[in-house]
Amino acid sequence: VRQTQKQVERETAAVGAELAEVLKNQYRLAPDELQRTLDTLIGRLQTLKQSLEQIKQEESQLIQRSKLRAADLNKLKDFESTTQPEFQQWCRQRLDRVLIDYMLRSGNVKTAQRLVDSGGLEHFADSSLFALVMSIESELKDAHSCQGALQWCAENRGALRKIQCSLEFELHLQEYIEMIRARNTPAAILYAKKHLSPWSDTQLPRIQRAMTLLAFSP
Repeated sequence: VRQTQKQVERETAAVGAELAEVLKNQYRLAPDELQRTLDTLIGRLQTLKQSLEQIKQEESQLIQRSKLRAADLNKLKDFESTTQPEFQQWCRQRLDRVLIDYMLRSGNVKTAQRLVDSGGLEHFADSSLFALVMSIESELKDAHSCQGALQWCAENRGALRKIQCSLEFELHLQEYIEMIRARNTPAAILYAKKHLSPWSDTQLPRIQRAMTLLAFSP
């Protein structure tokens, strides 16, 4: 959601700047050119509207999920005894949630989803998050591609910087190595210039070692 919001903000600012420029020069533009420019801006604004509606929907779902989880925890204060049937039911549901989380982390997504469906626990399971994790893991293992993981890093770059995590560099380095393995040297050189060079302040020795692969490929 945060990444989408940032993209919308950048696009809104860009559209606003272009619209101001069009209004400033409207009398200098030919009617056909002015119409095409305005049509393009209208199209971009419609796309922005769709993005905002998507953000609103995602935020609404997150808020609803948070409210339900908070309400579930709040039930604890209403139980007078651990022998109450309601408390026993609450404990069984909590156990199901723990099992769902364990199965999702273990990669047993289908089994976890069955338990989610049978117990009505849709708002208590982070199925979509773990589905994304499994997709990225599969891409890394089977396709030897880091693109999915790199996209996640781009969306969470601010958080990674706060904890001084170099995961994005490690993934870019692996992408470079895979290009060398594929004997795609020109692409590897361009990739290194674009994605490894910006890390030279903190990762220079490793970048230098990586460059030796151009002469001594794995």
